Amino acid sequence: MTRTTYNAKGTKALGPYSHAVDAGELVYLSGQTPKSSDSEEIVTGGVGAQTQQCFVNLFAVLEEANLTADDVVKVNVYLTDMKNFSAMNEVYERQFSKPYPARTTVAVLALPLGAEVEIEMIAKRP
Repeated sequence: MTRTTYNAKGTKALGPYSHAVDAGELVYLSGQTPKSSDSEEIVTGGVGAQTQQCFVNLFAVLEEANLTADDVVKVNVYLTDMKNFSAMNEVYERQFSKPYPARTTVAVLALPLGAEVEIEMIAKRP
């Protein structure tokens, strides 16, 4: 099977994976950390700024796949501390219009590069 993949311009994957894989009607986006494409480092400014950068990275991948935030059907959010849930949620809410995609948020012990948040998505072609 040949995979159709998408990678955001100017951003490298941190390991042996693609930023997104096309599965026909669905496109699966790998988790994005709040890594700035300019510096390749985690953005500073707390979990709100990190959440915003995750979406910048994810939306760049969506654009490569000719999709938008309106095509997202499922989101998984990973936080290193559930005390950051409200701060993440404030930024999250501005990224989508109602009705919002389905979502799961879980706490994890640690994330790559010392990030406080990582977000992955599934989008459906219109």
